[in-house]
Amino acid sequence: MYQEIARNKYKTIVLLMGFIILLAVVGWAVSQLTGQRSMFFFIGIGSLVYALISYFAGAKMALKINGAKEISKKDNPRLWRIVENLSISEGMPMPKVFIMNDPAPNAFATGRNPQHSAVAATTGLLDMMTDSELEGVMAHELGHIKNYDIRVSTIAFALVGIISMVADMFWHMMFWGGGDGDDSAPHPIFYIVAIALIVLAPIAATMLQLAISRKREYLADATGALTTRYPEGLASALEKIGQYGSTMRKPNSSTAHMFFANPLKSKSMMSLFSTHPPVEQRIARLRAMDAEHGK
Repeated sequence: MYQEIARNKYKTIVLLMGFIILLAVVGWAVSQLTGQRSMFFFIGIGSLVYALISYFAGAKMALKINGAKEISKKDNPRLWRIVENLSISEGMPMPKVFIMNDPAPNAFATGRNPQHSAVAATTGLLDMMTDSELEGVMAHELGHIKNYDIRVSTIAFALVGIISMVADMFWHMMFWGGGDGDDSAPHPIFYIVAIALIVLAPIAATMLQLAISRKREYLADATGALTTRYPEGLASALEKIGQYGSTMRKPNSSTAHMFFANPLKSKSMMSLFSTHPPVEQRIARLRAMDAEHGK
């Protein structure tokens, strides 16, 4: 389990570095091709400001968008006690607890750090899961909080937005003016590079963001299994979700990467563009951990 956690953390660092390099290349290319050297600096500052706004406002927005309602212990003692016991086991502050009125079995965690965090579960998850399965799912969500996954995913999502906005800005500058101010037609290479940048940079950024999301799901699975010392509970919960489905009634694509299982209609999406790894692969990894732990 420890090796699985270490591997996923390393891969996430590599992917985030790829994000930063891609953003730097986009900023440099725009500044060079437009002749506005200060553009590189402003893109960097703009990216930082945008990421900070997303970082501090993201949690409240995610809970509101998904219709999550905060509960107290008396509202659902079962869920509350499971989250409370797991928090004590991990030595973490107990997150706020929310419930979403949706028949699909799903959950998510949010918050910029363990001191400002929340977990939310659907009514479908509470109805379908046994105590050990629900504990596995909540341990997974607490794993996201413990590993600062929300911070990582928020930054990645913000960088995707920045790169897409820069590419769009470049498109408008290319056709509506920009550059060094003369009236001569831009060199053909300008258009070639511009089109390649506009098309490829947002796609590459999205692919990196999805890859980071998948790696953090594997990491949270491993962390959750380590917390409960019972990987089979989480594997069994995933098995039920794989059979029933996790598509929610009113899913939101901007928060899909935060959920325990993909809340979108996955049948119409290629696995390459999924925010989550295949359920079957997650189950196989968990049961491999269980077998290794049992030795």
